[in-house]
Amino acid sequence: MHNNNELRFKNLSEAGAGWCHRWQSAAVLRVGGEDALAFLQGQFSQDLRLGGGTAGAGRAVYGLWLTHKGRVLADSFALVAGPTEVWLVSYFSTASDIGAHLEKHIVADDVTIEDHTAEWGGLALGGNDAAAWLRANIGVEPPGVGGFARTDGGGLVFRGRRGADESWEWLAPAGALPACDPSPAIAASERERMRLAAGVPAVPTDIGPGDLPHEGGLDAAAVSYTKGCFVGQEVMARLRTGTIRRQLVRVRGAGEPPPCGAALFQGVKKVGELRSTCADGPDGWLGLGLFTLLHLDTAAPLASAPEAKPEIRLSGDTP
Repeated sequence: MHNNNELRFKNLSEAGAGWCHRWQSAAVLRVGGEDALAFLQGQFSQDLRLGGGTAGAGRAVYGLWLTHKGRVLADSFALVAGPTEVWLVSYFSTASDIGAHLEKHIVADDVTIEDHTAEWGGLALGGNDAAAWLRANIGVEPPGVGGFARTDGGGLVFRGRRGADESWEWLAPAGALPACDPSPAIAASERERMRLAAGVPAVPTDIGPGDLPHEGGLDAAAVSYTKGCFVGQEVMARLRTGTIRRQLVRVRGAGEPPPCGAALFQGVKKVGELRSTCADGPDGWLGLGLFTLLHLDTAAPLASAPEAKPEIRLSGDTP
């Protein structure tokens, strides 16, 4: 059991020893009932079963909730406690959006959906000492990709998607989380910078109801091609061997960023739009933009108005 007065990472003086961020999930849903796992298996883009088709107790996967046309409505982690209990957790997609989507597809299924979002909180942990801290302070073995652990206080620990480095999420009823932070804490702005620097899309801000998973590079992390039927599966199968026309790409600029949603130009031609931005040092910013590949010159800079001075450049992976 953790001691709230002794929540500290080891060797804090060492650069990169560890970080934490206290956060509030946009969705914490408990899906229960005799048909819970089978029902969600037919809706979610990822496979919720273990090998051999057995119920995936202890399984944690990241996936998407799609329309029949393959557009991205929402995303979430799915934590499978057993065939009658699955937890759905999302950073940005709301409980109301996910819940409404599921309710629409419940016909004669024995499924209940409980919304715990308001009363649960989260603590994200990363860095070199994060795994040791979880072992020492809350008594769980930090799960690897594909698994999760339950804590004595009823909480859930699973691998996060915060940036390029590994991190974990500790999600629990608010009273079960420590009263003080396991320093050093990072601000929400730094958490956002980590996400954008790694090119991790936020759903539905960067990739949403008008977009396909492959346009944000989410197909590799969030779509199963072997699980069988799910909502949007036929479109996913066609896209696997097809060609996408748009792609989410990292961008950088100096000064203040244009507003999110602003059009991006090369000369007089609109080639994309800005989806997310954050400060990156005192004099610049970074972000994610969705670009039409047919029109994009990957070697040329970008501007936020037709024929304006091009002060924005593509950064990192490009088409």
